[in-house]
Amino acid sequence: MGNKTVVYKQKVTDNLTESYKHLTRLENAFEALGEKYTFPVVADDFKKILAITQYLAYSDQIMYRFSKLQDCMGAKLFKSVLLYEGENVNKPFLDILNRLETIDVINVDEWFEIRDLRNAIAHDYEDNDETAINILNAIYKLKKDLKETLDTIKELVR
Repeated sequence: MGNKTVVYKQKVTDNLTESYKHLTRLENAFEALGEKYTFPVVADDFKKILAITQYLAYSDQIMYRFSKLQDCMGAKLFKSVLLYEGENVNKPFLDILNRLETIDVINVDEWFEIRDLRNAIAHDYEDNDETAINILNAIYKLKKDLKETLDTIKELVR
């Protein structure tokens, strides 16, 4: 392996480690909420979550860790994967996503759904319970896909 390849592999590994950390904490928060509530969560249960500080903290952690995971993957991990693959990353982000789709790492449409969800979190969702419920339930559904993407990248650099 060339020197650059070793450096790029380490970058991918470091970014994967950070991504898995966010995913694990997100999953742990879902597990903690899952001891009391079923997902997808319904409005009555969400009101109970809001009323109990501990459960509200888990809900906030889910949204925070999802945002951090999406940021890490989009801003760091994807580019490091392409560098490891010997690709040029000085191109528009859509081109990076399309290349990752070509090598079966992601689905571009699904990534845009993830990005849109992250953007919804960045806006003030706290004043709208229905929006917050939809975000929590969407994250719950997408966490499996995010894990699969990370696992695919992990296998790619083995």
